[in-house]
Amino acid sequence: MKYRALGNSEVQVSEISFGCWTMGGLNWVDGSPNGWANVDEDDILAGIKTAIDAGVNHFDNADVYGNGRAERLLAKVFDRIGVRSEDYIVATKLGHFKGTAGHAYEPAHIRHQCEQSLINLKRDYIDLYYFHHGDFGKDAVYLDDAAATMDALVAEGKVRLKGQSAYSYNDFARAVPVVRPTALQSWAHALDDQFVKPGSPLVELMDKHGCTFVAFSPLAQGRLLDKFDPANPPQFEPGDHRFGNNGFGKDAIEALQPKLARLKARFGDSVEDLAAVALQYVLATPQVACVIPGFRNERQARCNVQGADRSITAEDVAFVREVLHG
Repeated sequence: MKYRALGNSEVQVSEISFGCWTMGGLNWVDGSPNGWANVDEDDILAGIKTAIDAGVNHFDNADVYGNGRAERLLAKVFDRIGVRSEDYIVATKLGHFKGTAGHAYEPAHIRHQCEQSLINLKRDYIDLYYFHHGDFGKDAVYLDDAAATMDALVAEGKVRLKGQSAYSYNDFARAVPVVRPTALQSWAHALDDQFVKPGSPLVELMDKHGCTFVAFSPLAQGRLLDKFDPANPPQFEPGDHRFGNNGFGKDAIEALQPKLARLKARFGDSVEDLAAVALQYVLATPQVACVIPGFRNERQARCNVQGADRSITAEDVAFVREVLHG
C-alpha cells in the first residue's frame, strides 16, 4: 500500500482508504432516503480486518451515516478486532443532520455534533473533520461563524485537520478561503471526473490553497464493475439513496456495457481488474490524496485493496477517458 500526504500536513493516508457510508444501513433524514441496504456486523468486521491487513490506515465516516450508527459500528469493530482507533486516521463529518437546530452549521450544533461523534467513535479527537456540504445558508450567513467554531475545535485539540466536502465548484470556491481546509471531498470517478480532471478550476483552487482531494464513489457505486444486468436491474429498498436513481436503470446499464467491454479487452475482464482501473484512474491525478470506496463485506474489501498493487499509464488514462466520454 502506498501513502500520500493530506494537503501540506504530515498526515499520510493510504491511497486506497475506506468509506463507511454503507455501514449506516437504511436511513432517512428529513423524510429523504440517504442510506444503503442494511449490513451485517460480522461482514463489516471481516471487511475492515481485510483493509487493515492490507495497510489501509484511513476510514471516512459521518454523523449522518445511519444517524450515528456507522460511527458507533466502526468503534465497535475496532474493539472486536483488537486494534487501537488512535492508530488509524478517522475522518467524520457534520452538516446533513441538523437535529433540532435551525441550520446544521449553527455554532452550537457544530459543537454538539463534534462531542457526539467523539462519543460514538470512542475517541478524544477527530483526525479529519469535514463540513459535509457547502450550503452555509442564504448569502453564506453561517460561514464565518462555522469556520471560527471549527478553528476553536482545532485549538482545543478535538480536531486535528479540517475538511470541506461539497458538490459544486462554486460551493468550494466560496468556502475554501474561509474554512482553510486541508482536504476537500466530493465524488470522482471515470464517468464524472469534473473535480479532479487536470486543469479543472478545482484543481487550480487546491493548488492555490494547498489542499488535496479525497474522492468518494471512485467505482461509481459499482456501475464501473459491470455487475448489473440490464435485463434484471437492481432493486433498492426505501431508505437506500439509490432508490429511483436512473443510473441503475435498464437503459443506463445497457448503454454502459459496451464501453466496459472495451475496458475489459484492454485491462482484464474480472471485477478486480475493473476495480483496479477505476481506482487508479482517479489516483492518477496528483492532487488526489486517496480514494474511499465503500464496502459491505470481505469480498468487496478485497476487491478494493487489490487495486493498490496495480498501476496505469498516462496512455491508459487517456484510453479510459476516450472510451467513457469519447
